[in-house]
Amino acid sequence: MNRLRTKLHQQIQQAELKSTRLVYTSESRMRHPFKLFKEMGRDLLASQELAWRLLVRDINAQYRQSFLGIFWAFIPPIITAAGFTFAKSNGVINIGNTELPYPAYVMFSMTLWQIFTEALNGPLQAVNDAKSMLARINFPHEALILAKLGEVFFNFGIKLILIMGLFTWFHIPVTWSLILAPVALIHLVLLGTFIGLLLAPMGALYQDFSRGLTLITGFWLFLTPVVYPVPSNGVFGSIVKLNPVTPLLVTTRELATTGFISDPEGFWVASVIAILGLLLAWIVYRLAMPFVIERISS
Repeated sequence: MNRLRTKLHQQIQQAELKSTRLVYTSESRMRHPFKLFKEMGRDLLASQELAWRLLVRDINAQYRQSFLGIFWAFIPPIITAAGFTFAKSNGVINIGNTELPYPAYVMFSMTLWQIFTEALNGPLQAVNDAKSMLARINFPHEALILAKLGEVFFNFGIKLILIMGLFTWFHIPVTWSLILAPVALIHLVLLGTFIGLLLAPMGALYQDFSRGLTLITGFWLFLTPVVYPVPSNGVFGSIVKLNPVTPLLVTTRELATTGFISDPEGFWVASVIAILGLLLAWIVYRLAMPFVIERISS
């Protein structure tokens, strides 16, 4: 562990030397967009090794301080599926028909929802956890976001064990479309990262954003077809379909199981929103972080 800390410290020092020197000026950096994009690309490349060190450190800390370890990746989907299956079988709720056996439907959907929320909360957690480092050291701030993205995909790799178990236990057929499911999953992660990155600068200054986001995601879950199929009509159905998470999560689930995409137009609209929104959020993050660091340091 001490060796890892030494390597991380050395990598931060190297990143500090490579990073762009901050110069405060009254002129907006958006007046020179090509120069800004060039700096963003350069710092993104320079932050990769540091991001890797941060990722290894965070994963070690995450599972070293947990008694159940990787089992926490499986427990929430299983508990949720058990609860809703029990309620459905006893007539407490009327879910309707799903294209998969209901326990598998909820566990798979809940796993995808977990990935989205991890991507959503990741940027805020990364910036909040690195406040002391941000105040003392100048390094490419993209490293924090890349490390959290790596953690999201690492956790998904663990969740693949549960998904493979679902396919085996419930005899879900494997189709050729399964190889396209990771593409839709990446778009779902990009959407969560876009929103989280947009909120990260303000979240570093005010804890209200992190607490509010926890409340919002709890309500957002019930506007997403995780425990029920997509409603076909009604006001609630319209709200669910306007939810940008819906087409991305549903398409990922459909590509991995049935192979039939029910809403390709919605998927591409949500994907464009995720990609363009992430670029916009990156620019905002880039421009806002020097002022956030100044507030943190004062």
